[in-house]
Amino acid sequence: MVHCFCYDRAGKKYNFLWDVESGSLHIVDYPAFLCAKNRYSDLTPDEEKDFSELTDQVKAEIAQELDGGEEAGVLNAKPLIDFFVKSTKVVKALCLHICHDCNLNCEYCFAGGGNYNTEKDYMSEETGRRAVDFLIQNSGKRKNLEIDFFGGEPLLNMKTVKEVVRYAREIEEKYDKKFAFTMTTNCLLLNDENIAWLNENMENVVLSIDGRKCTHNAVRHTRSGKDSYDIILKNAQKFRAVRGDKKYYVRATFTAKNLDFCDDILSLNDAGFDQISAEPVVLSEDSPMALREEHLDAICKEYEKFTEKYLERRKEGGKHWFNFFHFMIDLEHGPCPDKRLTGCGAGTEYMAVSPLGELYPCHRFVGGDEKYRIGSVYTGIENPSVRDDFAKLSVLSKPHCKECFAKYNCGGGCTANAIQYAGKPDAQYKMGCELTKKRLECSLAIAAIEKTENK
Repeated sequence: MVHCFCYDRAGKKYNFLWDVESGSLHIVDYPAFLCAKNRYSDLTPDEEKDFSELTDQVKAEIAQELDGGEEAGVLNAKPLIDFFVKSTKVVKALCLHICHDCNLNCEYCFAGGGNYNTEKDYMSEETGRRAVDFLIQNSGKRKNLEIDFFGGEPLLNMKTVKEVVRYAREIEEKYDKKFAFTMTTNCLLLNDENIAWLNENMENVVLSIDGRKCTHNAVRHTRSGKDSYDIILKNAQKFRAVRGDKKYYVRATFTAKNLDFCDDILSLNDAGFDQISAEPVVLSEDSPMALREEHLDAICKEYEKFTEKYLERRKEGGKHWFNFFHFMIDLEHGPCPDKRLTGCGAGTEYMAVSPLGELYPCHRFVGGDEKYRIGSVYTGIENPSVRDDFAKLSVLSKPHCKECFAKYNCGGGCTANAIQYAGKPDAQYKMGCELTKKRLECSLAIAAIEKTENK
């Protein structure tokens, strides 16, 4: 499969051929683009007119070049496999719901204000230790393991967080394991003590801020209804100053209320952050903040606007240089085979643990339909059929993925979204698909432009 697309930058038009199976990206001139698109997809009416004006000799010469690309396996390459089932023998990561409680009350929170529609539970130290034991016992020969501290707001239960880290470090050498810890926090409790401890013990830290002050304060309030931006930004900046070159990133969420999210991302960069993500909110269509099909054109145009700003700032360098999570693509190696085919590994190599120790496919399933409960860190795997079902999900098994040019860069999309918005695990969450495709085109263009312009 070859995806043909264009990117206009400052009056210069780039024409790209993206070979899906080989992961090869080609920059071609306009006649070659027309001939490739005529061969691999459909021309627009204007392109048909331009194509008809090419001479037979030019068409023949380009056809010969396209044939050569196919013979070399970098154009219209054939899939290497047509069937894949993910292994359920190894668990490599757990997401610990340290507490179902939060000191913020964000309007778009998928977790019902942080408690996932459950009691306001806090994970005990014993449950945390049991989670570490479960991960070791179910990790097979894998050495490197990961534990993510999540909530609610995990800083509300630092006692258990610290005990989990202490216990894991105490026994990892005994079992020939190496733990990496991450945390997602809203930053309200990022005092000097917590900053120092997280900086020393966390492999990665995710800081939640929604961009500009007006955007953030419109949707992220404290439990008492107060604005939270000023204190969160101040605490996040203090953490960033301490963090140095260690991994972190600031994560924003954009909704129908801020379709001009480019300005929110740039405001985070202006505030001193150089590792940034901005995620589209996922809400039911009856929510005033939900992203709907009617917003798609505006969102795609905003990604294009942001792409230009991103290229400009990275070229300028200095304090304005930054990475954007969704634009980070490796054209030399690409994602690993498992991730290409199945994405995050929810339900198989990755699970979420509720405050009471119950196991679910990922954090989005906690507090939801009990048929997705896999077991418990106390009793082990009790419902292996859930894992077996998730193991069968891949871009090769989902009908809507088979002819999608972005399939290997999303791994088939979020299963929780598919269930919530389309009714079944292998269904399509169309908004998510369209945004993924747009981001991929932008990221491919960025990678190529930076490589050619920086020579």
